[in-house]
Amino acid sequence: MTHHVAIKGSDAPENPLLWPILSLLERSPSGWKVHTLANALCDKQLMPQLDSDANKDLFKRNFLIMNALYQLQETLFPGQWLQVQAMDIVLMRGGLSNSHYVDINDPLREYYSDWLNYEADEKEITRLLRSFWTRYHQHVHQGGDCSVSRTKALTLFELQIDANQTEIRKRWRKLALRWHPDRKGGDPHRFRELCNAWQVLRE
Repeated sequence: MTHHVAIKGSDAPENPLLWPILSLLERSPSGWKVHTLANALCDKQLMPQLDSDANKDLFKRNFLIMNALYQLQETLFPGQWLQVQAMDIVLMRGGLSNSHYVDINDPLREYYSDWLNYEADEKEITRLLRSFWTRYHQHVHQGGDCSVSRTKALTLFELQIDANQTEIRKRWRKLALRWHPDRKGGDPHRFRELCNAWQVLRE
């Protein structure tokens, strides 16, 4: 029997495209569409072909990007607002109003947060996300040494040895957002260290 992944919201597996998409949005906050984000990710060699069928490949790219955008929207809020519309993606830095809120009942958010809609079983999704994390890790490190022990990784995350995956994931997002090199006060070296730690702790 095939087991599927239908995890949503804050418990969803972290999509590795969050951070390269954030880099693109930080450098150019507006004028994005899903297909232009896909092209920019392809240029960075972070978006491989996902299916031999052209239509399925397009759908899967769209799914991964929308999934990442909704996760990123939740991660950035309330400090920033990420407008998620397929043809109009905008990162807003301030002046948020009451109309800006994370709508957990949005049908599109629900659709793109449910990995069942990617049309793959749990093993395939795990393989896909591992592959993307490997690509991003290589992109960040450009072939440099990236070995770190679990104990050192937990120390970098300022977590206890018995920290669970939910605590680890929340701390990773907080620290990655704080030290991302494209953000004000970010630090590329610190961010690479955190990526090393996350590579170990997300297992």
